[in-house]
Amino acid sequence: MPEAEKLVEHFFRHESGRLVARLTASFGTRHLGLIEDVVQTALLRALSSWSLRGILPDPSAWLAKVARNLAIDRLRRDLRWNSLDAQAPVEVNDWHDSFDAAEQEIDDALLRMLFVCCDEAVPAESQIALALRTLCGFDVREISRALLTSEANVAKRITRAKEKFRTTNVNPTALTPTMIRQRLPSVLSAVYLLFNEGYSSTLADRLIRHDLCEEAIRLALLTAEHPLTAGAETAVLVALLLFHASRLEARLDDAGSVLLLEEQDRTRWDAALIAEGFRWFSKAAAGDEVTRYHAEAWISAEHCRAASFRDTDWNRIIRAYDLLVRLAPSPIHELSRAIAIAERDGPDAGWEALQAIDAGRLPEQYHLWAATAGELARRRGRIDDARRFLIQTQRIAPTNAERELLQRRLELLQAQ
Repeated sequence: MPEAEKLVEHFFRHESGRLVARLTASFGTRHLGLIEDVVQTALLRALSSWSLRGILPDPSAWLAKVARNLAIDRLRRDLRWNSLDAQAPVEVNDWHDSFDAAEQEIDDALLRMLFVCCDEAVPAESQIALALRTLCGFDVREISRALLTSEANVAKRITRAKEKFRTTNVNPTALTPTMIRQRLPSVLSAVYLLFNEGYSSTLADRLIRHDLCEEAIRLALLTAEHPLTAGAETAVLVALLLFHASRLEARLDDAGSVLLLEEQDRTRWDAALIAEGFRWFSKAAAGDEVTRYHAEAWISAEHCRAASFRDTDWNRIIRAYDLLVRLAPSPIHELSRAIAIAERDGPDAGWEALQAIDAGRLPEQYHLWAATAGELARRRGRIDDARRFLIQTQRIAPTNAERELLQRRLELLQAQ
């Protein structure tokens, strides 16, 4: 891939959300759809220009200038069409340029826009869908997987949210402390889903997307360190993300194939990230509030504590999953609990727990239920059932790395 194309891809995934946030501060939320369009056009122009003339010293500033000029041109054209006045002025708000980062403000354009997207006037499911699409660069398929719903539902949610902002011009910098605290749970959900897509991507050729993981950790740290949003819930989300991030480099072998937890070389786990994760985990224990992130961080902490897979304390992990299922009921959490039960009590017990899950509540293309069923069938000696489940999983697994793992499992079955 040429250097210019790589840089544009990086900007699309990593910088476009920031650019949307900055332009929205200048032109208002009612022009959010137009702003998304001009950011896309600016990125396409960058690819064309940089491929021919080389990359400029400050590509971020170049993109911002091009996108801003495109937005002004589009607004002038629309104003002239609607008012028949060739001299109609374009309204550019001074919210962003005059913004003074006081202690009680959110001093980050992208994070502020996450709070704007989570306006209480917009249904919660639409808030997160809009944030993931507009600010995090997700496509509809990725959002549908993250939210466990259909692509059609996601498209409707985004349309409803944009319509709300089109009719109500919200000032992205006029967030009161009350608004920030009320919207924090939805913002943390968006950050959590952003990290999840980086940790286990839906892109066929890339299981791990480090840029998304890094951006999610950055946003989580901003919320955990800000006086308005610091607390147990934000601290424990930072801990959870750091625990997961510590294992990223060990999840793939040298050929890019997936390594399961029991196959990973724990010397490749990042000890510094684990230590930092435990520091934030201890902060989270200071409050009275217990959230789903506490349960998930507890699970990850137990894995990080274990010197080897054999040393894992499955009793504590199952207790944490019991808490997670109570706090955030989900067939996906129940599936993970069934896997933990199989490790502690054997494959028959795991199979029984798996059968108790209402698989109809899982997304149609969710592949991990069949993958788990195949592995438990193999352990129970039901080789034909295992082969059938693994072939079914291989058909719907989203990434090449996961399909290669399933192929290895199928080849092992041939030897049994």
